[in-house]
Amino acid sequence: MIRNNNCILCHNAVCRKACGVMEPDRILRSLYFDNEYVVMNNIPEDIPCTDCDGRCETACPIHVDIKKLITSIRRDRLDKKEINYDVLKTDFCGIPLENPFLLSSSVVASTYDMCARAFEAGWAGACFKTVCLMDIEEASPRFEAINGDNERIIGFKNIEQLSDHTLLENINIFKKLKENYPDKFLLVSIMGRDEKEWAYLADVMNDSGADALELNFSCPNMTEDNTGSDVGQIPELIEKYCKVVKEHTKLPFIAKLTPNITHICEGADAAIKGGADGVAAINTIKCLIDIDINPKDGVFNTSIGGYSGKAVKPIALRFIAELSQDKNLERKHISAMGGIETWRDALEFIVLGADSVQITTAVMQYGYRIIDDLKDGLALYLMNHGFSNIKEIHRSTIKGVVPTDELDRSYVIYPKFLRDRCVECQRCFLSCQDGGHQAIRIIDNKPALIPENCVGCHLCILVCPNHAIVSSQIKVPKKK
Repeated sequence: MIRNNNCILCHNAVCRKACGVMEPDRILRSLYFDNEYVVMNNIPEDIPCTDCDGRCETACPIHVDIKKLITSIRRDRLDKKEINYDVLKTDFCGIPLENPFLLSSSVVASTYDMCARAFEAGWAGACFKTVCLMDIEEASPRFEAINGDNERIIGFKNIEQLSDHTLLENINIFKKLKENYPDKFLLVSIMGRDEKEWAYLADVMNDSGADALELNFSCPNMTEDNTGSDVGQIPELIEKYCKVVKEHTKLPFIAKLTPNITHICEGADAAIKGGADGVAAINTIKCLIDIDINPKDGVFNTSIGGYSGKAVKPIALRFIAELSQDKNLERKHISAMGGIETWRDALEFIVLGADSVQITTAVMQYGYRIIDDLKDGLALYLMNHGFSNIKEIHRSTIKGVVPTDELDRSYVIYPKFLRDRCVECQRCFLSCQDGGHQAIRIIDNKPALIPENCVGCHLCILVCPNHAIVSSQIKVPKKK
């Protein structure tokens, strides 16, 4: 896949304005989000930019090699198809969804205007930012990030709290959204401090325009006792509050679980026992916000917040796999979140058992427009693999999730060195020497494998900055 372009994903991109024939910014964005197949499917056979004067590149503020990237797309690997978005249709506790993509309860779904623009863009629905009866006072600043080598955000830290609108203001927003977008799904997150507040919120939401409720048992940033992840770590409280909501609502509801716990299924089972129609996971993971390295009175200050983004995806996948294997959740809705950025990310959660997926951090980075590549990529994947509906792949990998002691350890898969791509940095040699099994030697300034030392750990593949090392894909039996 061609993801190594340095496009910065401009809004109202000058390259599009300069071109006037194609949408080079849209093509580059699709490549950025792992959608080469979508570009191959949509791009004309006679690419207009082949003999162009490159005015899009001249206009580009960072001089992306746009023509080279576009003309390098291989268009002969699949038959072109008209994308059928009906394959993405699913439901949320029986309520129809045009696709599985929802905004998660956060700042990205916190006003009428934001949700309306997301609906217009193509999102199936939104989980509105958590409604409460508390006075919310936000800190400033409240976001931090960890960037990868290419400056893309891989880990996002926040101390964001709940909706700062009044209850009446939020209800008016919900009614207006359902009036203007009746076919879009409106999931409303709520949080109380005690049984009385949970009951009251459940009551008033019945006629608010909400289609369903999400009970927030997982926010790590709450300053009030008996709220957020403090509740989500105690199954007895989850069950108690779910029972209260069940007694006071006519709407389906799910429980949003905390990842700040060892066994997530304990909370899930408690929610189902309390009457929940499903669960959502994961919320952000508790972390420390960056430490202030300019101490006051000898104290280095920091605070606890929530961690999200691409870095948490493997953890989220693990929890969704566990939930999907929980017999108490059979035929119950599982809404997944945690590091979803591309359609491939979403697909991983869906094949593990997610019925819907929710996204925040990627939207905060790139905007609602990512829905185009989420929908196109997933729909085209389903069509190319002969699936008529997304539900056909649901929980299809659960039997493939096995304990590590059941893995086949009888073979080694050696790395393969692409010497024509090697830039002679010798990073692989350094990593193998100091962090591996001393299985690489240098010949003419380029790496070569020492097979008798190699255990097939693939560290060299991961550290190569120019993708000049790949898996051989060949299983070689271990010598006994």
